[in-house]
Parts: sequence; C-alpha cells; structure tokens
Amino acid sequence: MAIAVFPGSFDPPTYGHLNVIERAAHLFERIDVVIAVNPEKSYTFSAEERLSLLSELTAPYRNVCVHQWGSLIVDYCRKVSANVLIRGVRNAHDFSYEFDLSLVNSSLDKDVQTLFLPTDQRYVLVRSSNIKELAKFGGDISGMVPPSVENALKARLSHGRGGPDMH
Repeated sequence: MAIAVFPGSFDPPTYGHLNVIERAAHLFERIDVVIAVNPEKSYTFSAEERLSLLSELTAPYRNVCVHQWGSLIVDYCRKVSANVLIRGVRNAHDFSYEFDLSLVNSSLDKDVQTLFLPTDQRYVLVRSSNIKELAKFGGDISGMVPPSVENALKARLSHGRGGPDMH
C-alpha cells in the first residue's frame, strides 16, 4: 500500500493545504496529514483544534487520515511504513526552504523521499501568517480558508480588532 505523509503546522488549515491534499489523494492509496506538535512554538489553535478542523475538511476523502505528531517526521514515516513526504510549494522561496529540509530528512532516513507539489496558482499568495493578520483586523479571508476555519479564526482573533485605543 502506497502511503504518503503531508506534514505541517496547519495553523490554520487553508485552501492551499486542501488543494495539495486533494491532489495527493489522487496519487496515493493513503495520505496521512500530520499536524506538527511542538511545545516550543506558539500556535493560534491547539493541536486538538487543528486536528478537528482538518478532520472535518478532509472527511470527503476516504483515503486521507489526520494525525498529530510531536517528533521527527521521518520517525512518523517509519512508524506507518510511509516512504513519501508531500510538501506543497508556492514559489522559489518555499522550494528553497523545503529542498533544504528534504536533504535533512533524507540524511535521517534515506528511504524517505520528498515529493514537491506546486500549489494551484490561485493559492500562491495564501500564507497562514497573512490570513491570521487579516482576520485579526476584520479583513476578508473567505477566499483563503474554508468557512469553518474563517469562523474559528474570527472567534479566536476578534479581540484584536479596532486598532489603537483613542483617548
């Protein structure tokens, strides 16, 4: 059985992520979407919230499972006998970063190969940091994230709206 792993923080899950998941789901028998859990990082959503959001969004894909993982991704690959890591790339900057990361992963486990999937052109500008910034100030993020994510973000970040306090 061909198993591929799509790791990331998914904070928040975006249409760009879903585009990569959908396309990868047509290429592999099983896709494990793996949510990074790093206690050293600050996330907008907890691992459980990201798991819940992604599980709901990937429910239409029978061959996609969502998991959490708090260690090296190559260790996860060994655990589930996966030998492909899927990485979505939007531009040359992403590719450069992901290429270097693929070399590190390859040095840790030569049997794990990285497959780069360029995102659909309409998602090239979709970045989690931009989405969070827009949501924080009440901007329109409906074209970047599914409605469930938009609602969760607005609920989480709405306290930052309105700009500086004027006295």
